[in-house]
Amino acid sequence: MLRDRYDSDKLFEQISALMPQMDPILAKIDTYLEDEGLFALVWEDLSKRRPQTLVTGRNSTPVEVILRMLVVKRLYGYSYEETERYVKDSLVLRKFCRIYLNAVPDDTTLIRQANLIQPETLEKFNARIVELARAAKMTKGRKLRTDGTVVESNIHAPSDNRLLADGVRVLARTVERAQAACQRVAEALGATFPNLTRVAKQKARQIGETLRKRSEEAKEAGKPTYRELVEMTQTTVAQAQQALACLATATDATAQRLAETLRTFIPRVEQVIAQTERRIFGNESVPAQEKLVSLFEAHTDIIVRGKEGHAVEDGHKVWLNEVDGGIVSHYRILDGNPADSDQWLPSLEAHQQQLGHSPEQASADRGLYSAYNEQEAKALGVERVILPKRGYRSAERKQYEQQEWFIAGCKWHAGVEGRISVLKRAHGLGRCLNHGQSGFARWVGWGVIAGNLAVMGRAG
Repeated sequence: MLRDRYDSDKLFEQISALMPQMDPILAKIDTYLEDEGLFALVWEDLSKRRPQTLVTGRNSTPVEVILRMLVVKRLYGYSYEETERYVKDSLVLRKFCRIYLNAVPDDTTLIRQANLIQPETLEKFNARIVELARAAKMTKGRKLRTDGTVVESNIHAPSDNRLLADGVRVLARTVERAQAACQRVAEALGATFPNLTRVAKQKARQIGETLRKRSEEAKEAGKPTYRELVEMTQTTVAQAQQALACLATATDATAQRLAETLRTFIPRVEQVIAQTERRIFGNESVPAQEKLVSLFEAHTDIIVRGKEGHAVEDGHKVWLNEVDGGIVSHYRILDGNPADSDQWLPSLEAHQQQLGHSPEQASADRGLYSAYNEQEAKALGVERVILPKRGYRSAERKQYEQQEWFIAGCKWHAGVEGRISVLKRAHGLGRCLNHGQSGFARWVGWGVIAGNLAVMGRAG
């Protein structure tokens, strides 16, 4: 049964009177998290775990505890295990999380509950935080600066040989488990099912060592080994398809789970085989949108930005709106690698929807400049549009960009890079450690939320 919160503990109150005062920043965040609107958003998702969650079953970890522990996790950059350990060990964090002297939920409980909170809920959660910041007069939403960054997926550097070896490993492992769980699979494949995992790993390593020279001769020398690895992968795929056909009629939960795993990974491995044949044997340049860079994080996009040291990044482009006061009022995860210039109008529209009016000043970097973007911003009621022009500038344009308000706006806009840096370094937006597309969205959402709460805690 879902519980809202623990009752206050008089003994803990007596003990807390003797302990050090809570950090002022954490104390301010504590008051903001008392908002019933924030609580209701999380409660709604956690209440849907089971059909009878609200009326039967053993008492759950209270919603308030889950919410506050997840905030602590991203506020301080802890793992789930570290969050459990530090909250259990600290009277201050016990007080902040409203656990008092009760048992601290373990990391697996926290993971299960965190996965119930939907990405859309976190967007609403952040919108409510912006409303609280406005009510506290931390921001009026008069100025907007918008920019994008890339949050990387938690994958190793992609290469076809490693992806093929991963495919053999995952499918072979699943088929072996299916043999043990289903008699029909064991009979269809026989007792001598060849597990090619070790050989495939060796072939992938040989290819990597051969191609390390990065010469045309090395590429040609690596093709025969690539062909052997592709054939091994095709053999394993065929065996996995046989196992899937046998599992299709099974009714027990284990067999159904294994069948679902095969349905997920067989098409992905087939895609890796196809792109390997196109690239290695057909000497074809496979477009980024047609490539698979991870079997496990198949949603990952290839982002080509051309930045020094990070010319290509594997993850998703995330677009941020920051208003005066340092609050990220809106974020969105983009599909693929769209042009930055396409994000100007959606950012202005999101600002209007969130704050109820257009900003007096809106700025972005040179990549978003176009005469159309400037005109549309003015048509939406933006008084000061700050979009530096790339390339050649006429004398009239130079004079326009040398105005005092334009120069001041450019200087203010530079601060968005600092905000992105803090979100990456302090709140985990450098690399997503969650799994799956919805997990990626949750990771980004909690990172933005933690960043905003930290700003609000330091304000005033």
